[in-house]
Amino acid sequence: MNLKDLVFDDEFELIPVVVQDASSLEVLTLAYMSEESLQRTIDSGETWFWSRSRNQLWHKGETSGHTQRVVSMTLDCDADALRVMVEPKGPACHTGERSCFHNALVEKYPHAEQPHSSLGKTLTDLYSIVGARKRELPESSYTAYLFKQGLDKILKKLGEECAETLIAAKNEDPEALIGETCDLLYHLTVLLVEREITWDDISTELISRK
Repeated sequence: MNLKDLVFDDEFELIPVVVQDASSLEVLTLAYMSEESLQRTIDSGETWFWSRSRNQLWHKGETSGHTQRVVSMTLDCDADALRVMVEPKGPACHTGERSCFHNALVEKYPHAEQPHSSLGKTLTDLYSIVGARKRELPESSYTAYLFKQGLDKILKKLGEECAETLIAAKNEDPEALIGETCDLLYHLTVLLVEREITWDDISTELISRK
């Protein structure tokens, strides 16, 4: 199939687009493309959509910096919907959440086996929470306190957690090492948010080293 095979909606001349993280396969958002935004996506290598609320072209990340680099684009069997695999630079949702699909309609299905969360998803969720603390700076938040104190304070705490993790590694109790590792990853996430580096940036670099 090629571009001429696409079936755009007759009324609005748009096609729905499911955007997924190319690494985790997480669905990030559902958006719409016009012929022009699709062509701009192809030409630029970053996602462009059609905003139905503003009735205009929309370059994802134009104001926030949270762009999406296109890895692949595929059509569904009827050629009336697209799936775009991307490497996201930051959250996909305007709320600061990694994915637009973060509101559970039903919290738990009684007959469904509950999936285990992956470390990657846990870290990206943590990154979103830490990012929100930096933006909002709530008074009672330890995370907000670190950001208010600045980079030197964050680095000092990260150094302390590195040392405590090393000490825990010498301890025969695995729970101590697990706990200190969690503290280390949390403070490392704070540092990454402060320096505006995402876990996706880290993942991309690690993959390039294979």
